[in-house]
Amino acid sequence: MQRTQTRRLVLAAATGIMTLGLVLPASAATSGVTPTSLDVTAGALSITVPTAPVNLGATVNSVVGSTIVGALGVVRVEDARGAPAGSSWVATAISTAFTPAGATIAASLVGYTAGPITQAGTAVYTANNPTHLEGAIAVVTASGITGVNSATWNPNIDIRVPGGAIVGNYTGTITHSVT
Repeated sequence: MQRTQTRRLVLAAATGIMTLGLVLPASAATSGVTPTSLDVTAGALSITVPTAPVNLGATVNSVVGSTIVGALGVVRVEDARGAPAGSSWVATAISTAFTPAGATIAASLVGYTAGPITQAGTAVYTANNPTHLEGAIAVVTASGITGVNSATWNPNIDIRVPGGAIVGNYTGTITHSVT
């Protein structure tokens, strides 16, 4: 009889252990994977230019004319569009005539030399150095762009003052754009 009771006890214990195994949860996972994503949207193509008045200096009036050259100030193009490989942009400049009362130095006599271009990002930058600023004229171009980029330069403006110009303070504006 003791053997039967022992068997019953062992059988009951085994059944209890099996039942516990079915009731208790399996061990918890130690890691898990969560799919995650984000969007990077295109930034802007922008240009910054000096906004304070710039004095290019002075020249002495002469019969044959003269040229005055002066730095305009830092121009910067930032391209945060994240454009596809091979994209481009063009920075242009246009000048008004330079005038005091009763006299004019035409925009056709205003030249532009970009000078050294400090660059960031992947692109080929070209200074076009136009001899006049009549109409919107390309002054710096970027081609072969990959991703974001920027270019900074400090152009020299040369104004060819015609001989016998009226003495006075000549003023005009130079406007930059980028597309």
